[in-house]
Amino acid sequence: MSSRTVSRRTLLQGALVAVAFNPLSRSWASTMEADAVPLPPLAGELLMDAASRTAATEDFGHIIHRTPWAVLVPGSVKDIVAMVRFARRQGLKIAASRGLGESHSTFGQSQVPAGIVIDMSALATIHEVGEDSAWVDAGVRWHELLQASLPSGKSPPVLTDYIELSIGGTLSAGGIGGQAFRHGLQVDNVLELDVVTGRGELVRCSRWRERPLFDAVRSGLGQFGIIVRARVRLVAVPPRARTYLARYDDLHRFMEDQRRLIEDGRFDYVEGSASPSNGGWAYQLEVVKYFTPGSEPEDSRLLAGLGFLPGTLQVSDGSYFDFVNRLAPLIELLKQLGVWSFPHPWLDMFVPARSAEAFVQEVLSQTTEADMGQGPILIYPFRSSALTTPFLRTPNDRHVFLFSLLRTAIPPTPENVAALLEKNRAIFDRLTAVGGKIYPVDAVSLSPADWRRHFHPSWERFEHAKRRYDPDHILTPGQGIF
Repeated sequence: MSSRTVSRRTLLQGALVAVAFNPLSRSWASTMEADAVPLPPLAGELLMDAASRTAATEDFGHIIHRTPWAVLVPGSVKDIVAMVRFARRQGLKIAASRGLGESHSTFGQSQVPAGIVIDMSALATIHEVGEDSAWVDAGVRWHELLQASLPSGKSPPVLTDYIELSIGGTLSAGGIGGQAFRHGLQVDNVLELDVVTGRGELVRCSRWRERPLFDAVRSGLGQFGIIVRARVRLVAVPPRARTYLARYDDLHRFMEDQRRLIEDGRFDYVEGSASPSNGGWAYQLEVVKYFTPGSEPEDSRLLAGLGFLPGTLQVSDGSYFDFVNRLAPLIELLKQLGVWSFPHPWLDMFVPARSAEAFVQEVLSQTTEADMGQGPILIYPFRSSALTTPFLRTPNDRHVFLFSLLRTAIPPTPENVAALLEKNRAIFDRLTAVGGKIYPVDAVSLSPADWRRHFHPSWERFEHAKRRYDPDHILTPGQGIF
């Protein structure tokens, strides 16, 4: 008999391990008392051992540590329904965790003190890959879907730069990448969802069915339901990718060229970054054209009119998959060096184009190489017209710039982390003043009032969705929204 079976039987035999609620301390503890509340039957496991609970106190940020009462490793979607209903009856909080590698939780967003964490990585089946869509479990990683879809020449329209993220995790937040100017974010390219609401109901929703729930859970930060399956749009992609890298020493020309490129659409992918240079900053344009062998891109036409520094252009060809998976070797190196497990006080911002150049210049003038810990700084635009998700809050401007300070705390000391968090908060306040919005997966402390401002003018709609789909406020307390 397997340890999994033994563990499950041990947990589910009512007299052996159960849970009792202390109305005075408002806390839960494992007990064997006669009046204990029996757990629901499960196909998977409910882990209450110290090691499993301690592991659930970590996320990619390695800053906030909240210990749950238990970790659910679901054997099926029915297990999630059962545990949400159990949690609701017993007054427990609950949240879905997509795995410790998730960069979409850097400040305890997926953690639940004295509650239940659901390990969604246990649900990772690709059920169907069709001509124009794929039906997948929420725990499937984007790179796994790509490996299944690319033999047919298909890919999701938008991919984050790091494709080890889970599909459910990014759909709960947004999912931005260098193709966003053309297709919107990943949440704008999902066709259908299976969701377990805070009421413990399993609901299938789309633009044509249960539309209010569909609009709520996309970029809903886990507040209304747990995404358990998704139908993701697929598009045809050529098998090869030509990458162009070029440097700028002028921020204005760099950002203007980026805006020009997303408007004329000559490239399939447009991103950029900033890096320290001679006491100041240099900027790198990264653009990509996908192609089929025998129909190679015309470099001179694609690069015409761009103002990068002469002699800095680098051009390279590779497969489409190798391009979208290009960060894998770097991340493997960071893991081997131990740096991947350092604290990551990240800050991702959406800045209106009208204020972007001045804001970026101001923030960079106050940012040192030590502040970044060798982490990258991303700068690239997309078009607001491509966005269709109501709770994805971005500035009211035709073009919006993603401006990301992807910090690594070096040294990884509490004092350094605290100093970087203080800087993040100061930058956030300035961002709000210029009409910007945060991409809310990062390490900045937000009050309920900050959240109301963030979702304005959709706050009343957000609050109404909470009352409708999670009336007892059991889902995802780590965001600190309510």
